[in-house]
Amino acid sequence: MALGALLTQQRHELEKAELTAALLAEEYRAAAAEPAVHDLVEVVTGASAVAQRFLQLQLGAAEEVCALVTGNPVVVSGIENEAEEQAAGRGVRYRVVVERAVLDLPHGLTELSAALARDEQVRAVDRVPTKLVIADRALAMVPLTSRTADPAALVVHASGLLELLAGLFESVWREALPLRLRAAGVAEEQPDGPDATDLEVLSLLLAGLTDASVAKQLDLGLRTVQRRVRRLMELAGVTTRLQLGWHAYERGWVTRS
Repeated sequence: MALGALLTQQRHELEKAELTAALLAEEYRAAAAEPAVHDLVEVVTGASAVAQRFLQLQLGAAEEVCALVTGNPVVVSGIENEAEEQAAGRGVRYRVVVERAVLDLPHGLTELSAALARDEQVRAVDRVPTKLVIADRALAMVPLTSRTADPAALVVHASGLLELLAGLFESVWREALPLRLRAAGVAEEQPDGPDATDLEVLSLLLAGLTDASVAKQLDLGLRTVQRRVRRLMELAGVTTRLQLGWHAYERGWVTRS
């Protein structure tokens, strides 16, 4: 009887130990599943380290790489590197916005022509706010301004900051003009503008006429007028007719007089 009681006591202690071990394992798995706040951002310093991390970012991409490229490369050019060629060869999509100053660099046109030949989408603007590379919307890399001679960069993992950087890229991408590879070299593709009939429709709408009245005034079908209005909204990049009126004035499509 004494031996049985001792065995029962030890069995209960073992069950408590097993339960404690299971709870500790569950806590460990929960902590490991969520990265710590300090793990969401990496600081990379030194030219070779920044260049290596930049290449790793592209080599690890599986779907898409988005980049903003300035006209004053320090460590990497943003267009010319072997990793980009390898990633594009694997089917990774590239969307790149370059400053127009890149076109004046010694090898700028050559590198852009090579990128366009790989079916990469390249656009140009007067100025981009910062260098930026985003891979699969999971990692981003931006330069850090430093008072020291060594370059430095910030690698951002999935977080609200990464979403902010992705939104910055998309806003610059929408404003940029596409570059196309032509016989004479690389050229900007000018966006379509409103034709004379579009401007007549727009003027009458701003004068307060309804779609039906505009159609009757210009001897057009109602659906034709509505289709032209939708096209004007797409050209202006707006979603409401109120915004269309404002953007039409800002773009010089109509005047107050």
